[in-house]
Amino acid sequence: MENQFFVDSEYLSKEALEKKHKLETDPTTRTNHMEYMEGMEQIKSDICEKVISQMDSYDYHTYTAKDVEAALQHEVCSVEDFKALLSPAAEPYLEQMAQRARMETRKRFGNTVYLFTPLYIANYCENYCVYCGFNCYNHINRMCLTMEQIEHEMRVIADSGMEEILILTGESRSKSDVNYIGEACKLARKYFRMVGLEIYPVNTEEYRYLRECGADYVTVFQETYDADKYETLHLMGHKRVWPYRFDAQERALMGGMRGVAFSALLGLSDFRKDALATGLHAYYIQRKYPHAELSLSCPRLRPIVNNDKINPLDVHEKQLCQIICAYRIFLPYVGITVSSRESATFRDGIVKIAATKVSAGVSTGIGDHESKYTGKESADLEGDEQFEINDGRSFETMYQDISKEGLQPVLNDYLYV
Repeated sequence: MENQFFVDSEYLSKEALEKKHKLETDPTTRTNHMEYMEGMEQIKSDICEKVISQMDSYDYHTYTAKDVEAALQHEVCSVEDFKALLSPAAEPYLEQMAQRARMETRKRFGNTVYLFTPLYIANYCENYCVYCGFNCYNHINRMCLTMEQIEHEMRVIADSGMEEILILTGESRSKSDVNYIGEACKLARKYFRMVGLEIYPVNTEEYRYLRECGADYVTVFQETYDADKYETLHLMGHKRVWPYRFDAQERALMGGMRGVAFSALLGLSDFRKDALATGLHAYYIQRKYPHAELSLSCPRLRPIVNNDKINPLDVHEKQLCQIICAYRIFLPYVGITVSSRESATFRDGIVKIAATKVSAGVSTGIGDHESKYTGKESADLEGDEQFEINDGRSFETMYQDISKEGLQPVLNDYLYV
């Protein structure tokens, strides 16, 4: 791929623009989204088959109020109970679900809420995903931080009091390769006690290398578990390969990662089926790797730069709350993260019920933490953000707001000895 793809869509050649148009309008010009590309590791696992067979057969309209009531009465939530709790029949029972979810949360997590912040170190991307601000055809400011710039950003964040960081990149091996990410992990270990990664999926040995560099856990968004819908949204690049992405968490655990996180981007496809598949993905991984620390994220689509054509399948706050409560009842030991995509009001409420982790002091841009944290103008060019956030509270404000609700903000609960 030409580097000019990463700089400014106005500089695209006529041939590149024609290719973009063909990808959008002619499916025959796209590679097979179910076929692995060169260098992609294939593992033998039955988890994908289990998840997709359950999702494909899920007819949520068949569940009744009686099914929901039975699910709420059961001490242990079965897969069938989980399906009932995600169904439209459960919507009138949201208060009862919230009460049950709160009980499960307090039983396992007490009144704690974990805090972290993301750090985007590069926004170059070789994928064409129609809903993402980083996609290679989007006209945005691109940037890849140097190690000196990364350390500066980390120092600014650490000075705020934060002890957990999530390192993110665009999906470009040519601009932010595994060694580059590994060096960033080594720097992060100097400043933070917990280091997470949200990067492009890699092979088992590459996850092992990143673990040795200091990474603790890996987050991968499947985006949607509907492979047919996935094909229409991811038109080019390594991300187009659906099965390789699905197995990323398992490869990460095989590579020695302490924990993994799962998510669908709610609104890309049928959100009830995507929520079911997300929960079941974590459920089957938990049964196969009982030592692993697992968590779920619950993001909804947000506006992005230069794209007013996204038409999400609406997931309203009430429905999002239903999904999160169902997650908690079905997977009581799993962490649940609610990001700054959601409003301050919603996040303040959901941490009292089911969520156990929230981001604070968030920026989805590149190289702008000093300007956002201290008010000083950055001397370097800042890269554009991936999407618009909703809750822009600082770490200090978030900490105080959580404390005022009678909850205990937690910065870290894991020490290496």
